Amino acid sequence: MLKKETDENLFIDKVVHISRVAKVVKGGRRFSFSAVVVVGDGQGKVGFGLGKAHEVPEAIRKGVERAKKAMIEVPLLDGTIPYQVHGRFGAGSVLMKPAAKGTGVIAGGAVRAVIEAVGIHNVLTKCIGTNNPHNVVRATIDGLAQLQSRDQVAHKRGIKAEELTT
Repeated sequence: MLKKETDENLFIDKVVHISRVAKVVKGGRRFSFSAVVVVGDGQGKVGFGLGKAHEVPEAIRKGVERAKKAMIEVPLLDGTIPYQVHGRFGAGSVLMKPAAKGTGVIAGGAVRAVIEAVGIHNVLTKCIGTNNPHNVVRATIDGLAQLQSRDQVAHKRGIKAEELTT
């Protein structure tokens, strides 16, 4: 877990996956790298980026830059998500359920990186379909983007947050 300070915000960078890609040319093979990176502030903001370059550190740097530009806001409720949500992208599908305090992050690989970067401490997840890190990260971000806070729901309905039943 790398931490970088930018614009007085503390960001958590996580490299989810690095691929080595070969391009066959006349003289042999040319190798380049692609890196899937997740960036979050640990307090409800998260984004992901894909960086490609001839060296691994440069690919990671490009991924971090893209991730910072594509950050979304996620409503959190006592260290977990407010309700169950199902995110989808391509053949990847991720089911996320809120969990009680002390449960921890029950998630694997790519989903764990996104969940920890956003700052969720208790959640249950299940990857359905593909386990391709690109699609799983996008499906997780899709699910988190669907979440709405009580205030947002009340505003859409045109009532006060206190009027919503629990």
